[in-house]
Amino acid sequence: QVHLVESGGGLVQAGGSLRLSCAASGSIFSINTMGWYRQAPGKQRELVAVITSGGSANYTDSVKGRFSISRDNAKNTVYLQMNSLEPEDTAVYYCKAKIRSAATGFSARDYWGQGTQVTVSS
Repeated sequence: QVHLVESGGGLVQAGGSLRLSCAASGSIFSINTMGWYRQAPGKQRELVAVITSGGSANYTDSVKGRFSISRDNAKNTVYLQMNSLEPEDTAVYYCKAKIRSAATGFSARDYWGQGTQVTVSS
């Protein structure tokens, strides 16, 4: 089995910072793309940032220059550093990873974390 566990969410004032972490565990053979998504109340889940195994990153326009995604391949962990937070960033943040594992016969599939709440007060 493979599991993704997020941490680092919380309540912060506008202009503040938070750092999210997502650690993958289990019978992992390799991890390809890792990413962060968010879902605000009444809205669809949206992509925030993704990073390849080689370290190439992409961001949605609304977070460019404020958020930074990184990963530690040795720890199977992806991070999201969020600076200059705005009330519009309030959402549940989920990580997703495309993982090859023994459980799926080494074919790649997407795994999701359980989500962590980020609330930005004005």
